[in-house]
Amino acid sequence: MAVTSRRASHILAIDQGTTSTRAFLYRLDLGTPVATASRELPQVYPRDGWVEHSPDEIWSATVATCSEVLARSRVRADALAAIGITNQRETTLLWDRRSGEPLGNAICWQDRRGEPRCRALREQGQDKLIRERTGLLADSYFSATKLEWMLDQDSSLRTRAARGELAFGTVDTYLLWRLTGGDCHCTDVTNASRTMLYDIHRQCWDSDLLSLFDVPEAVLPEVVDSAGTYGHTDAELFGARVPVCALVGDQQGAMVGQGCTRPGMIKSTYGTGCFALVNTGAQPVLSKSGMVATVAYRAGARSAYALEGSIFNAGSTIQWLRDEMQLIRTAAQSEAVAASLVDNGGVYLVPAFTGLGAPHWDADARAAVIGLRRDTGAAHMVRAALEAVAYQTYDLLEAMRHDGIAPPAVMRVDGGMVENQWLMQFLADICAVPVERPADSETTVRGAAMLAAIGAGVLDSLEDAAALWQLDRVFEPRLDAARRSALIDGWGDAVARTRSFPTGSDRRK
Repeated sequence: MAVTSRRASHILAIDQGTTSTRAFLYRLDLGTPVATASRELPQVYPRDGWVEHSPDEIWSATVATCSEVLARSRVRADALAAIGITNQRETTLLWDRRSGEPLGNAICWQDRRGEPRCRALREQGQDKLIRERTGLLADSYFSATKLEWMLDQDSSLRTRAARGELAFGTVDTYLLWRLTGGDCHCTDVTNASRTMLYDIHRQCWDSDLLSLFDVPEAVLPEVVDSAGTYGHTDAELFGARVPVCALVGDQQGAMVGQGCTRPGMIKSTYGTGCFALVNTGAQPVLSKSGMVATVAYRAGARSAYALEGSIFNAGSTIQWLRDEMQLIRTAAQSEAVAASLVDNGGVYLVPAFTGLGAPHWDADARAAVIGLRRDTGAAHMVRAALEAVAYQTYDLLEAMRHDGIAPPAVMRVDGGMVENQWLMQFLADICAVPVERPADSETTVRGAAMLAAIGAGVLDSLEDAAALWQLDRVFEPRLDAARRSALIDGWGDAVARTRSFPTGSDRRK
């Protein structure tokens, strides 16, 4: 273990997510965090299907949480070996390079305003080009249509962008730019691979796609490894110049944090949404089953790819039950409520609040509750919401199987929802695979810290990082096969009833 300087003793990791901004401070051995801090991030809903964030709130919360963990731990900034950043992916920002002023709110990954454009691209047959170059589907989930929409709002913006006066970035790029006082306009390969503008085979911005979306190349960030030294923070922020040594999208960060560095290893993260990724090694697998290919990480000129399935609503469904429906007081309460029932009472909740993600990719589907009876109560709704997380994960594993991925020996899980013991057991039962929960469920931010340690020379390799993973508990499948099959069939019928279909068609076909 080669420490970068005699004074370096800690690593600071930033996790900028959809509903919160957090900072974690680790010692160089990357054990239990010394200190953590968090700020909620409000979401803005200007119209149905539109989801935004305030860039100023993202930035102020980042500075506040980093300052808080340093103050609470009494660690000086000059004792930091590195800072690592992991972030909500696809969320899109545009700002003025000279003033740093954002040109409007950040458009969140959940936002669906680009769907009409994506529908037109599919009708024109352009989705084939997009899939072949990027590994992605033509969907407004990704950044390209968000950036295109931003540039369409004012006729002068593309001209200014082409002159290099504007800067585009996902959240990692924006934070790096602000942290370095505007010195560094970079993104890493994992975030670039989520823009629908990046060729994952040649690993460069694709000129054909830039032309398709009318995006000037001058507005784009430089693409770098997930681990390295990109720049140093402005000394006025924390009291010293600190190297920023990791950028990684949140789900790829969780892959590293879960030690999924060998082909065939799979992790599934349960936060606002759910994201299952399987390591496919040195070559991308282009899905025919509604999954997407993505860059898993690149460090030391070594690249790995992943096949990914994205579920838009997991933890956000529990938040909906708590905040809008007021069926539970806290998210943690959902475990006891679900366990209080002997079964789901035939109730299924399909949480398509912002459409269905993988493997369906139906932007016009909307959430529904199926199977309500006179004796249905609040507990059935809560249980159905938790069960939906497992059913959706099952759908992703089935899609992977159809793409030629062997069934996993185990599935490693992380994120806030994995503390729910009832849900983890139901997940193992429905997916028919042992579920491994790590000792530290905050694997997304741990992955950023591990990559920062590699970038700073504290760790030598990804294998060293993977060796730090520790098991907390295994949940073994135990559900009767016939009961499992019946539950999955009921879920499939519920999803079919929520799908969008052309006018006049039979929704149940």
